[in-house]
Amino acid sequence: MAEVEDGARIKEYTERLGELLDAGRKGDAVALFMTRVGVPAEVVADIRAQPGWAMLEAIAWTLAYDDEVLGDGSVPRDLASTIAVPALVLAGGASPQSLRQAAKTTADALPTAEHRTLDGQTHDVAPDVLAPVLAGFFGA
Repeated sequence: MAEVEDGARIKEYTERLGELLDAGRKGDAVALFMTRVGVPAEVVADIRAQPGWAMLEAIAWTLAYDDEVLGDGSVPRDLASTIAVPALVLAGGASPQSLRQAAKTTADALPTAEHRTLDGQTHDVAPDVLAPVLAGFFGA
């Protein structure tokens, strides 16, 4: 399996996430996740002040499931190598390096994957940038 993130950081995140969720601190758990994936703390603070934050808190408990599925941060190459369906793995060129590397590592593990980086995009890709890439991949 190929590492995409440091094991000690993963363990620390998992422990802290569990503590926050067990204590009912859903908003803090969401904020922890957001900063983990590269959202600057000041942006998280702004998002927390928005009406949509309550929706994120309502599903905060699912972060534990996501964390469990991601395990030690490795891409399961043996399993991935058995996937024969064509795949498109996208990364935003303005996303944090860790997310760009995770996309590349995932694409490398899939035998039929096409990897593309969308210049100037983050995880929140603009629809007018994403649509033509998807249309091209799906042959529309």
